[in-house]
Amino acid sequence: MLTKDDIKSIEEKNISRELIDKQLGQFKNGFAYSSLNKAATINDGIIKNDPGTESEYIEKYKQAIKDGLDTIKFVPASGAATRMFKALFEFIQTDKNNQSQLLNKEPYASFVVKLSKFAFYDDLLEQLGKVNEDIIDTNEAARIIECLLLPEGLNYGKLPKGLLKFHKQNNSCTTPLEEHLKEAAHYASFNNKGKVHFTVSPEHHELFKKQLAKSRASIENELNCEFTVDFSFQKQATDTIAVNPENTPFRQNDGSLLFRPAGHGALIENLNELEEELIFIKNIDNVVPEYLLPDTIKYKQLLAGILLSKKEQAFEILEELDHANANNIGTTLTKGLDFLCAELQMNRTQLEALSSDEKTVIIKEKLNKPIRVCGIVKNEGEAGGGPFWVNQEDGSISLQIVEGAQIDPNDAEQQKILQSSTHFNPVDLVCYTKNYKGEKFDLKAFVDPATGFISEKTQSGRPLKALELPGLWNGAMAHWLTFFVEVPVSTFNPVKTVMDLLRPQHQPE
Repeated sequence: MLTKDDIKSIEEKNISRELIDKQLGQFKNGFAYSSLNKAATINDGIIKNDPGTESEYIEKYKQAIKDGLDTIKFVPASGAATRMFKALFEFIQTDKNNQSQLLNKEPYASFVVKLSKFAFYDDLLEQLGKVNEDIIDTNEAARIIECLLLPEGLNYGKLPKGLLKFHKQNNSCTTPLEEHLKEAAHYASFNNKGKVHFTVSPEHHELFKKQLAKSRASIENELNCEFTVDFSFQKQATDTIAVNPENTPFRQNDGSLLFRPAGHGALIENLNELEEELIFIKNIDNVVPEYLLPDTIKYKQLLAGILLSKKEQAFEILEELDHANANNIGTTLTKGLDFLCAELQMNRTQLEALSSDEKTVIIKEKLNKPIRVCGIVKNEGEAGGGPFWVNQEDGSISLQIVEGAQIDPNDAEQQKILQSSTHFNPVDLVCYTKNYKGEKFDLKAFVDPATGFISEKTQSGRPLKALELPGLWNGAMAHWLTFFVEVPVSTFNPVKTVMDLLRPQHQPE
């Protein structure tokens, strides 16, 4: 039962009572699992890069930039790096006797032995004074890790990933914030101007602005590129109510309702507010030092060129339908059906049985949508979603990024399809968000609300259930026109744990 104070807190977040009722119903009823038709594979949903045509696509993008294509890079960068240091937190929370045993195991042994290889090493030394790396005992290891993680030291355990020192190069160290600016200068800029948008947590906003002010001028001078950098926050209106295990509203110690950020899917609101027509999307921790950028630059431009090519095909069909008459409608409809069958694997026989008006409606319905091209890498065991053909309510299939949690664990056939996936989603997207008339789409209209999920969390030691909105590149883009393109694994270099920074791709040249 909601009290007057509950309703007031709901209204303060600009959340409707109807939405709260809907969320409580979702906790009780759950979400339906996705229905996989088959895994997307090379030449069956995934485009294999052809070296003979890649230069053509890259030049198409470069020419579009020269002709005034408005681009921006969108980087989800909210949240602290706590999970990145999970193992190190466990070390300092362990009693002294067990700490000494942990030092002989991974990742702790490698962390202390290779301490000087981390870009934040010099900052640690400044905080700690001299460190004898040849003899690091339990007390010394605890002192080093506490200095790295806790507020009395570098506070890396509470800072966002975007502000941690990831890379050393040319006697300087760089953060992901700076690496993303450098990337944008190479593939998302024109006439020495580039735009980058970061979504950040409100509590980190000033820290991001401070780091930007500190490093911006040197990067702009180095790359001869002037940046427009904007920040936005995940909107409070996208927070979801938390519940107890029995699906009643979870109340905090003061009796108030608990609301939680609803995952990165909520960022479709932020994306929807961008005015640029072509948007690159990439996670904050997927960066490399500048000397390893050539592959990233090349394949970002390639993805953008492929998107523009698909967009031109779709727009041409839609424009011709608008101006078709009795004499040429047949040719245009054939072109539209060819596209639906070749790209979306729709059934030709069923389409041909429709009347001309019905064909026109379905072509417009399938093509007049935001467009995304997703870079996909070969599956090498990384956790996360993959590309699949998914059954739709209208009997068609569509290309989707699907997470393992969206598949029924008790359905052997569905699990078999899941295991047959050959590729992985590295979150490498290029999006086009205007229609063939130049009007901006309302991206919220293309979300599949049925693809959210429920997770189990704790608050102050008490169990709760949390509602996650459809993921930004999953359900939030479920009804977009989607294309998958294979890109090399060299373009995918995430930092999920601090030890990933010791991989060759994150070390100096």
